[in-house]
Amino acid sequence: MELSAIMKDKLNAGDNVVALHEGVLLQGWSPKAHRLLALVERNLSFGLFIFTTSRNPPQAFTDLTINFVVPIDNDFKCDIDSLSAESNSDIYINLSARNLKLFMGMDSGHETNHFFNELSRSMDLYLKNQQTLDFQWLKKYNINDIDLELGLMMNINGDNTSNSIITANMAVPENDISFPTGTHTSSRESVIQRQMILSEEQYTYAQNFSIYIGTWNVNGQPTLSSLNDWLTCDSEPPDIYAIGFQELDLSKEAFLFNDSPREEEWLQAVTKSLNSKSNYKKVSLVRLVGMMLIVFVKNKHMDHVKNVATDTVGTGIMGKLGNKGGVAVRMDFHNTSLCFVNTHLAAHVEEYERRNQDYQNICSRMVFSNFTPPKTIKDHNQVYWFGDLNYRITELDPISVKELVRKNNFKNVLEADQLRQQHRAGNVFKGYKEGPINFLPTYKYDPGTNDWDSSEKNRAPAWCDRILWRGNSIKQLAYRSHPNLLISDHKPVSALFESEVRVVDLAKYRKIHEHIMKKLDKAENEYLPQVMVDNTEIIFHKVQFMEPQLKELTVANTGQVPVQFEFIKKLDDSTYCKEWLRIEPFMSFIDPGEKCDITLEVLIDKKSSYKMISGQDKLYDILVLHLEGGKDIFITVTGNYERSCFGCSLETLCYLKVPIKNIPFGKLMELENNKSNMTSDPYPVPKEVWYLVDHLYRHGLKQEHLFEQSGLRSEFIQIRNWLDNGTPDALPGSVHSVAEALLILLDSTSEPIIPYNLHATCLSAVSYYSQCKQIISQLPERSKNVFLYLCAFLQELLNHVNDNKLDVKTIASVFGEIFIRDPPRSRSDKSGHTRTSMSRKKTNFVYHFLVNDQSDLIINTSF
Repeated sequence: MELSAIMKDKLNAGDNVVALHEGVLLQGWSPKAHRLLALVERNLSFGLFIFTTSRNPPQAFTDLTINFVVPIDNDFKCDIDSLSAESNSDIYINLSARNLKLFMGMDSGHETNHFFNELSRSMDLYLKNQQTLDFQWLKKYNINDIDLELGLMMNINGDNTSNSIITANMAVPENDISFPTGTHTSSRESVIQRQMILSEEQYTYAQNFSIYIGTWNVNGQPTLSSLNDWLTCDSEPPDIYAIGFQELDLSKEAFLFNDSPREEEWLQAVTKSLNSKSNYKKVSLVRLVGMMLIVFVKNKHMDHVKNVATDTVGTGIMGKLGNKGGVAVRMDFHNTSLCFVNTHLAAHVEEYERRNQDYQNICSRMVFSNFTPPKTIKDHNQVYWFGDLNYRITELDPISVKELVRKNNFKNVLEADQLRQQHRAGNVFKGYKEGPINFLPTYKYDPGTNDWDSSEKNRAPAWCDRILWRGNSIKQLAYRSHPNLLISDHKPVSALFESEVRVVDLAKYRKIHEHIMKKLDKAENEYLPQVMVDNTEIIFHKVQFMEPQLKELTVANTGQVPVQFEFIKKLDDSTYCKEWLRIEPFMSFIDPGEKCDITLEVLIDKKSSYKMISGQDKLYDILVLHLEGGKDIFITVTGNYERSCFGCSLETLCYLKVPIKNIPFGKLMELENNKSNMTSDPYPVPKEVWYLVDHLYRHGLKQEHLFEQSGLRSEFIQIRNWLDNGTPDALPGSVHSVAEALLILLDSTSEPIIPYNLHATCLSAVSYYSQCKQIISQLPERSKNVFLYLCAFLQELLNHVNDNKLDVKTIASVFGEIFIRDPPRSRSDKSGHTRTSMSRKKTNFVYHFLVNDQSDLIINTSF
């Protein structure tokens, strides 16, 4: 009996076979298995049927079992794969749809060409007729969906934002096995968990929950007795609250040491103002200076909240000061991972690039490190990002903006909105959405009123306070401001979402779990993991200070079983790679026929630059890629580091009379290791320090927020090149970038200006200026010169506080962390209270030299 006749018997009446072809399944836990593919048509709509056969060739329709049916629609894709050159098949095909992903091999020839021509034609017909096509006929077929050879390949929703779960109580991003730190998970368990992720749709169901997001820049004001107008504006109580504040406390105590009584005050006010129709429990609170985020859930949901974690990122100067930045809370809710991010980005109308840079820094530095591997913001099913993003209105003057807003003509004003412009350009918030804005700008008002800013600055109204989201199955129900709350120059904003969460059916979960374990038992007895690595020698060319370089490495699973890999540390090493190298992911899971792209990033920063200059380290490492249950693969990483003044000791820099790029590397190493016999007299202070300070003296004395506001990374690179190469051109960059370059230069030396061995003496002497002076007088000559030179400049800077709005305590705090820099890795060994106490002492030590006369010290110094 011909195959076409057998197929006709198998299908329903009116369903026509257009093309048939046989392929070899190149993934799964069984030996390479034959599959029969049939392209079937009904009323100009097409479906792809995938069959297994009990006999080959089949003799009757009972020999055919339908594994899967997929419509040829917008989600269907068919691509040629080029990674499997060692297979015996001639053509390698990736077939993917909404909930299916197959990797198959086929013999080349006329029949294959015909099949794919028909498949292509069916896709073209869909594009022409998609508005009128009906695929309901496909649902009439019974599918053997517990065929785990195929079912384990399911890739639900088919994109990286559709992250799923691994157990009934733990959510994990798709293609990223992560476990809370402290839990031990064997290779077998991780294989099972990975397969549970891919089978999620078979044992979970979707359920909608309401999520309320609120954000308010309170301008340092004390709390109100009631926040009901903001937090209980909806009749029904939400399942989850995420409430973010900015500028909670504007005091110097909060800014410098992160201490604030306002935290408890606002927490109590929020707790009292939650919707009274339900009872809530606080999941987490996290604060950095004036940014605070509180997450609540209904009491009845708390049993389904797992793996709560928080992190903070300061984006002030050198990434340390927390006056700007972000705080985040992540958690697993049922089987969906949620991340809430509250941020306060750089201020001022013209600083949109700095806001973009703040966003990028928060994305790269916000890490939940109590997971292995650590999670970042992007590793979540749903992300809600909100706060005072500070994007302003440009291209329109304040009068025009106010007039358009008065007429409720928000559309024309929003065309000049910086966030919309930068988002459209792809510079920030890729993949995020924001709902329609139908409310008045939220900034800037005269506090206590609904009147626009009447100060001399006459700022144009702007929507500084925003709420965005990323993820599937999220519907925004409301997006509004709350103008009746008058205490701040900002208005609070809120949004209500209906969000789809995956909930486990425990009976189905146990059934699938048991099935997978049985399949794994068989596979473990028959196959070993095998992978192919596309490059085992990674070379980085011309690596420069603070300029990251990226390379990619591809690992493909060419075996018959899933593979878990991990980069492991070598014997006697404490980590799996050197500190200047970052690998992502450093551990992962690859299904048969799949591949994993690994990013290797080299970054020489202040922690590693001095080691490169002195010869303590070099751009060379050997990585060990370990396969669970298989062999180890060795990968070498090499590169060339371009020498820079950043990382040199003060002593070495004082002896350099020409740009550092003109000094041979060998000579530089001799200087760093005190093995060079220099006959020329050194400069009193390094010329690089003098160049930067002189520029600030001439251009920055009256600049507001100097040494508080961060510079631009692109400008820092220009300044570094100017210092390293020497050029007759003027020093590039804004004064903020020059100020940050000065701090980075001082912070990148192997020893701080006050050597580590004197730190304890310094901190014990902070109450007595005479003892502090005695310590400085005993410093090595070059260190003493630089210390006194910088303090003299800072005193002059503080003579202009009426113009630059600087505060002596703030400057003392910034330079205290530079002059008395903590030894490497010591900060992680101290409690928060100990770190705060030490920061206060460092500040007090430097404070003496900013408010007292130093002439007696300078007289004995060789400037």
